[in-house]
Amino acid sequence: MSFIFTKCLIEGLYEIQPDVHGDSRGFFIETYKKEDFFSAGLTMDFVQDNMSHSKRGVLRGLHFQKKHPQGKLVSVVEGEVFDVAVDLRKKSPTFGKYYSVVLSSEKHNMFYIPEGFAHGFAVLTESATFCYKCTDVYHPEDEYIIRWNDPTIDIKWPDFDSAPLLSPKDTQAPFFDPTQSYFQDIL
Repeated sequence: MSFIFTKCLIEGLYEIQPDVHGDSRGFFIETYKKEDFFSAGLTMDFVQDNMSHSKRGVLRGLHFQKKHPQGKLVSVVEGEVFDVAVDLRKKSPTFGKYYSVVLSSEKHNMFYIPEGFAHGFAVLTESATFCYKCTDVYHPEDEYIIRWNDPTIDIKWPDFDSAPLLSPKDTQAPFFDPTQSYFQDIL
């Protein structure tokens, strides 16, 4: 097998370490091999690949889709990010809890986040190029956001030299309150 699959503390999340084949010329890794993933019980079907490039201090998230939920296999090909998944599965014993992992181009580690989670990340290095394979396509009309610094979820983000750099939609995202209509309609 070309990968080590490590189950995380929240059911469904996996940190994945691929084999790295390197020498004085550089390295080669397989970033996905259906047979290995299926053998590990990860039988998702990826339909879209995305890439983003961000500078230090950029924070993206916490995003999710309801009608078209996306499972994501995320990795960093340049730089380092603090990556977060928040469990939004109402019947889960870890509903409203988060799990985080640092992804880096040096370590070549990956993080699998199944459907039913909100996702976000913050860039820790001067810049980072972030890649993710998705189990459904992006539907802007179905995108929902939870405020990155929600006190109920209480994510322990890394210390930033200044306030994180956010998009306007992330700045205006609501706080997580499952009793409010915004969340009752989408969770």
